[in-house]
Amino acid sequence: MFGKRTSFGGNTPGVNVAPPARPVERAPRPDPARRASEEAAANRLRGEEVVDVRTPVDAQRDKEYFATKSAIFNALIDSIDLSQLATMDQDAAREEIRDIVAEIIALKSIIMSISEQEDLLEDICNDVLGYGPLEPLLARDDIADIMVNGSQKCYIEVGGRVRLTNVRFRDDAHLMNVCQRIVSQVGRRVDESSPICDARLPDGSRVNVIAPPLAIDGAALTIRKFKKDKLTLQQLVKYGSISPEGAEVLRILGRVRGNVLISGGTGSGKTTLLNCLTAFIEKDERVITCEDSAELQLQQPHVVRLETRPPNLEGEGEITMRDLIKNCLRMRPERIIVGEVRGPEAFDLLQAMNTGHDGSMGTLHANSPREALSRLESMITMGGYALPSRTIREMIVSSIDVIVQAARLRDGSRRITHISEVLGMEGDVIVTQDIFLYDIMGEDGNGMLLGRHRSTGITKPQFSERARYFNEEANLVEALENANVEQNELLGA
Repeated sequence: MFGKRTSFGGNTPGVNVAPPARPVERAPRPDPARRASEEAAANRLRGEEVVDVRTPVDAQRDKEYFATKSAIFNALIDSIDLSQLATMDQDAAREEIRDIVAEIIALKSIIMSISEQEDLLEDICNDVLGYGPLEPLLARDDIADIMVNGSQKCYIEVGGRVRLTNVRFRDDAHLMNVCQRIVSQVGRRVDESSPICDARLPDGSRVNVIAPPLAIDGAALTIRKFKKDKLTLQQLVKYGSISPEGAEVLRILGRVRGNVLISGGTGSGKTTLLNCLTAFIEKDERVITCEDSAELQLQQPHVVRLETRPPNLEGEGEITMRDLIKNCLRMRPERIIVGEVRGPEAFDLLQAMNTGHDGSMGTLHANSPREALSRLESMITMGGYALPSRTIREMIVSSIDVIVQAARLRDGSRRITHISEVLGMEGDVIVTQDIFLYDIMGEDGNGMLLGRHRSTGITKPQFSERARYFNEEANLVEALENANVEQNELLGA
């Protein structure tokens, strides 16, 4: 099948490879379990808990292992035509590589146990077809973030906590090869001339790479993983991120085409919450998404996904978020979803919300609803608009209906802490009204925070008129009354 596969195989004409008379003796390999245990103990002394995500052979990662792997890998590259791998099914290509590697191991008389050989085969297949040492981490659905700090340190976030793993790359060049493979899939590059790159994996996971010379200790790779099964509002209720009544209010907001701004800090779950809200968009609505790296997972059939583009080597050809939003206004959208608002495109998004594109949504970084409004105003002024502050605030008030605040608490849990309605102006000040809040009440014996979502007693928010238009007013009133009854019962207790 492979055109270059001529160096190995007893039936190849003109090739006579005689195996040695007896196996080559090699020095005994260090005990992998003992090596891993000693490494974990050393890290514990430094205050770092190591998460073992690899097999014993992988955990050893000593010079002998890398030397053996390099010799086999080089022989593999010499014996096959890698260009043909792109035309093959992934499973078929993996099986073909495993067959050739097993043949190379036999011809080179490398002494290995069956388990060691299986681990080496899997490792080489990952290097050729996948993302090398990162494959075991990407396969786990419980990992939220992967943070590679140079070739010798890799951290993960599990359950809201950051843990050190024993994943290692062969060297800095090996790490850069994996980074190049990731970013090249979306038509981008990372090298000395372009050392910063944002990209995404095929499943939408967000990737950032910063390479030397900017990263002094080797390339830094950060992957924000997405779960294979997309979270729903009901699951957020199950996990305690929002109360059932608060989830019903969010469902109604998505259904009645409210303009929603999702605010929160890094890793607070803004994109996850945005995905949950978009689930209530009607199937016949035309939705256009604008993102730096396409990661939203909308399930509607009529979705157009747009993605920004960085400049080329000559500094030309850049397509910014503002360009995308301006263009999508000409594409007859019914809703515009902006993955993250971080600059002058805030002005264009507000203009879209205020000119017939009800139900548009976006996220931004802020620590409270009030701060989100201030950041919006600041981002508009970044665009060079010489508008009075009052004019900008009036535009914000007329465009945004609700701000949903998400937060990542110190115990690693994620909560929706505010559902706040934008009411109007009093003088030069924007007036907001909290509908739901999250109160922290203490912590348990394991250091996990205890809290509860509570209603503020609002029974008729300003978007009730919109809910009546979409026949959702009864559901909205019922959800708010139930929340108030529960609140009164808790106060009475």
